[in-house]
Amino acid sequence: MSGNHTHHDHDQHDQGHHDHGHGSELSETEARVRALESVLVEKGHVDPKALDILIETYETRVGPHNGAHVVAKAWREPGFLDWLRSDATAAIHSLGYIGRQGEHMVAVENTPQEHNMVVCTLCSCYPWPVLGLPPVWYKSAPYRAKAVRDPRGVLADFGVTLPSGTGIRVWDSTAEIRYLVIPMRPEGTDGWSESDLARLVTRDSMIGTGLALSPKMPAETAT
Repeated sequence: MSGNHTHHDHDQHDQGHHDHGHGSELSETEARVRALESVLVEKGHVDPKALDILIETYETRVGPHNGAHVVAKAWREPGFLDWLRSDATAAIHSLGYIGRQGEHMVAVENTPQEHNMVVCTLCSCYPWPVLGLPPVWYKSAPYRAKAVRDPRGVLADFGVTLPSGTGIRVWDSTAEIRYLVIPMRPEGTDGWSESDLARLVTRDSMIGTGLALSPKMPAETAT
């Protein structure tokens, strides 16, 4: 199957914006967020301890590590993969990954015939319980527009080239439904443990802008 398909459903969208930079350097967005946090703390509107706990939860304990666990389990257990296909919300909740913006999940599985990519064309709907905070680029207007108009171009921007016969299906995330891409399992991983497989699952591969890591590549965290 080839061609591009976009699914639109924007009756209700979460209009909240949660900027979150990445990398060791302090980005302009991070600097502005830090400044705002300082003002709120100084005025007594925010408990700094509560704020630290919230940030730590989504950056480290939630993050994309949860999603990597879901994918690795699906790779190893056909029964769990079938459950994801039929009721992703229940399957994901069975692992304890429950929370805001993850109430209604749909898993979409990559195959040699079809590659899936997720975008939110109106704002930044994103499955926090399995992927943590959305990357800055996910919320940017250029990504939201180009993902629909030129998904192969977006993949090229991320260094991904698919076979010409592989179709690309673009899913439009909403406040009602959030998507988790199940990337294809890399070859050469037969017999691998769930934890070893999880190290091959990146955040981008679960959005669809990347692929799972090759077992021949240095292991990276799913961030």
